[in-house]
Amino acid sequence: MKMVGKMVAAARIAKNLTQKQLGELVRLDEETIASIEQGRRALMPNVAELMDRYLGLPGTLTVAAHEMPEIDVTPPWAEEYMDLEKAAITLSWFDNQVVPGLLQTRNYACAVFACRVPAHPEEEIEALITKRLARQAILRRSNPPTLSFVVWEAVLSDRLGGDEVYAEQLRHLRECADLPDVSLQAMPLGRTSHAALDGPFTLLETPDHQHLGYAESQRGSQLISDPDEVSILARRYAMLRTQALNTEQTRGLLDRLLGET
Repeated sequence: MKMVGKMVAAARIAKNLTQKQLGELVRLDEETIASIEQGRRALMPNVAELMDRYLGLPGTLTVAAHEMPEIDVTPPWAEEYMDLEKAAITLSWFDNQVVPGLLQTRNYACAVFACRVPAHPEEEIEALITKRLARQAILRRSNPPTLSFVVWEAVLSDRLGGDEVYAEQLRHLRECADLPDVSLQAMPLGRTSHAALDGPFTLLETPDHQHLGYAESQRGSQLISDPDEVSILARRYAMLRTQALNTEQTRGLLDRLLGET
C-alpha cells in the first residue's frame, strides 16, 4: 500500500494539487487522502479511477489498486482505526452482534471468524486471530486506556463455538468486568427504547485529545472525524449507558449465566 500511496502523492504534486483539493475532486476528505498517501489506507478501485481521471494518468492507479497483493489479512479500510486504537486513551464501544474484539478469547474469535460466508481459508483464520489477540495488548499497558463497553444481552446468550467456548468466554468477560479501567454494561432484552438501533460503533480519544468515531458495515467502514457527527455518536453512547444495566447488575447477569453453563 505504501508504494501505491507514493504514486498518488507524486501524481498529485505533479498537478500542483493539495491533499484537500484532490479530496474534493474524488469526494474524500483531506485526512483520507493523507492516509492513502502514507500507505495506512488502501486505495479502492473506484477512487483510483477518479484519481486517474483528474490526475491525467492512463489507468495507472486503477491497475495498481486492482493488482495490489493481499499482504495483510486485516481489511484495508480498518487499518487506520487499528493504528488509532493502539494509542487511544479512552475507548467507548457498543456492539449488538458479537463480544467486542478487545474482550474475545482465542476460541471465541476462532468461532467468529469461522462463521464468515464465504469461508476464510484456515491459514487466514489463524492470522486473523493472532492479529485480534495482539490488539488486546492495550489492556495490559502500564497506562491502559479507560474502556467502556455496552453489549446487547443477546450477545451474552449466543453460544458461538459451542458450550465450552461459550463458558470460557463468559468467564473471561467476568474477569474483564473486574479490571479497574474497564466498564462493562449489558443492554437488556425487552427494552421499549434503544439509542443505537443503527448498529454498533466505537468512540475513541487520542493522546492529543482528538475525539473520533468508527463504524463498520457488512463491506466497509467509516472513520468519523467531523465534530458534529462525533457529537451525535457521543450523545447516543451516553444514552445507551443510561438504558443498559449498570456495571454491578451486569456482573450479576454474568454470574447467573455462568451458573447455568
